[in-house]
Amino acid sequence: MQTAIIIGAGPAGLTAAYQLLKETNIKPIILEATDIIGGISATITHNGNRLDLGGHRFFSKNKQVMQLWTELMPVQGAPAIDDKILGSKKDYAVAGPDPELSDGVMLIRHRLSRILYLRSFFSYPISLSFTTFKNMGLWRTFVAGIGYIYAMLFKREEKSLEDFFVNRFGYPLYSMFFEDYTEKLWGVHPRNIAPDWGAQRVKGLSLFKAVSEFIKKTLNIKSKQIETSLIDEFFYPKKGPGQLYELMAEKIKTVGGKIHLNSEVRNIEIHGDEIVSVTTLDGRKFAGEYFISSMPIRDLINALDDKARNNNINEVANGLVYREFMTVGLLVKNLKLKNETKLKTVNNIIPDSWIYVQERDVRLGRIQVFNNWSPYMVADFENTVFIGLEYFCNEGDEMWKQSDEDFIKFAVAELVKLKIIDENDVLDSVRIKVKKAYPAYFGTYEKFNIVREYLNVFDNLYCIGRNGQHRYNNMDHSMLCAIETVKVIKNGGLNKYKIWDVNAEQEYHEEVNT
Repeated sequence: MQTAIIIGAGPAGLTAAYQLLKETNIKPIILEATDIIGGISATITHNGNRLDLGGHRFFSKNKQVMQLWTELMPVQGAPAIDDKILGSKKDYAVAGPDPELSDGVMLIRHRLSRILYLRSFFSYPISLSFTTFKNMGLWRTFVAGIGYIYAMLFKREEKSLEDFFVNRFGYPLYSMFFEDYTEKLWGVHPRNIAPDWGAQRVKGLSLFKAVSEFIKKTLNIKSKQIETSLIDEFFYPKKGPGQLYELMAEKIKTVGGKIHLNSEVRNIEIHGDEIVSVTTLDGRKFAGEYFISSMPIRDLINALDDKARNNNINEVANGLVYREFMTVGLLVKNLKLKNETKLKTVNNIIPDSWIYVQERDVRLGRIQVFNNWSPYMVADFENTVFIGLEYFCNEGDEMWKQSDEDFIKFAVAELVKLKIIDENDVLDSVRIKVKKAYPAYFGTYEKFNIVREYLNVFDNLYCIGRNGQHRYNNMDHSMLCAIETVKVIKNGGLNKYKIWDVNAEQEYHEEVNT
C-alpha cells in the first residue's frame, strides 16, 4: 500500500487525507506540529465557552466544498434554541437534524458585519446608505463622493494595495475605511503591500457593486451572481468550526488514516527530484510515496535536505514575511452597545458576527460576538456575552511578549475606552496566540515565483493551504487545494498547476449562481 505523508492538520491537510481515503488506496499519515486539530480554523474551549480563532463563515462558491461540509455535518432541520426564543423563520433542511437533540449539525446563521468608525457603525462592505451619510456627516459624504467620481475617471496603475482600494472606492473612503485597518492587520502601510491581497480577499467587490446589491435587495430583485463579501446567510457548525475538523479527524482515523500531534517536521530528505522521507523534531522518520505540505513555505524550504539549492532561493524563502494573531476571549455580563438595527437578538445584544475596528486610537483590529455565531458557543448565552478581541502582531514584538494577564488588561482597557463594556462586567478571560497566521504580500513576496518553480521540480511534493502556498486563502480555498491535489495524484501527477490556480481564477473569484 502506498503512503502519503501530510504535513499539517488544518482544513487543507485534513481534507487531503479524507479525500485520499474516500477515492484511493493510499494511506494518509498526518503530522501536526501542535496539539490542536483544525489549524487557524480550530475552536478553543475555555471554561465551557468556545472561541473561534478567526470567525469562519461556512459558505463557498464551490459545490464540492459545500457538499463535503454538509456530508460531515447536515444542515439543521429544526430551530436552534435562539431561533425558538426569537421565533426566527429559516429555510430548514428537510429531515435535517434538530440542533437541540444533535451536536453534529450545521446551523443557518444570519450574517452582519459592520465597521466601527467615529464611534459609530457603518455597513461592511461600505455602502452609500442613509446611515452612512448620517454617520459620516455632510462634509465627509461630499468629499467621499467627489473622491469616488475622481477615482472612476482617473484610474491608478495598481502597483500596491492602496492603489487597489482607491480604484474601487476613491481616496477619501479608502482613507476612512481601509487604510488604518489594513495597517493594523499587516503592520505596514498599504502602499507597501502588493495588490494581490486585495485581488484574493476583496476580489470583485467595489462601491458600485455594494450599492448595486443594496438597491436590488431594496427592490427585492434576485441577483444571479453574488460577491462573497455580500452574502446574508451562511452555515456554521453548532459548536464552532473546530467541531467539524475534529469530526473529520475522527473519521480519518476510523478508516485507517493516522494523525500524529506534536510532530513538527524539521528535516525533509530528497533523492533527485523526489521527496523520500521526513523527520520530526523528536527524531521519528516517516517515508512515503506522496508528500503534501501545508507548512509555511519558509520552514519547508529550510527543512529540505538539498545541498544543491542555490542561495537565491534561500534568500527569497527566508525573506517571506508572516503576521501573527492573538485573540482575547472575554466573557461579560453585557455590552454597552445598543442594538439599533431591525434584527432581533436574544437580550437585544448587537446582532453582529464581527466588527471591524477602524478607530485610530486603539490597537484592536476586530471583535467577534460568539453568541451570534452560535448560541451553543456560550455556556450561558441568555445571561452572558462571549466576545473575541483580535489583534495582529509580529512574533517577539511588544504585544506578543506581554504576559497574558497584562495583555488582557490592555485589551479590556481598549474596550472600555471605546465604551463597549464596563470593566466590572468582565467575568472571565483567556488569550490565545497563533504563529504565522497570515502570509504577507511584502518582503520578498514579489520574487515568490522563484521558490514556487523550485518546489514544483519535486514530482511527489504538493503544496496546499494558506501557508503551504503563501497565499491568503479562505478555508474553502484551502480545502479545494486539497481536493485538486487528490485529483492530480489519481491522474498520475498530470495538471499539477491546477492546485496553484485555486483562488487565482477570476471566474472563481467573482461568480456564483444563486
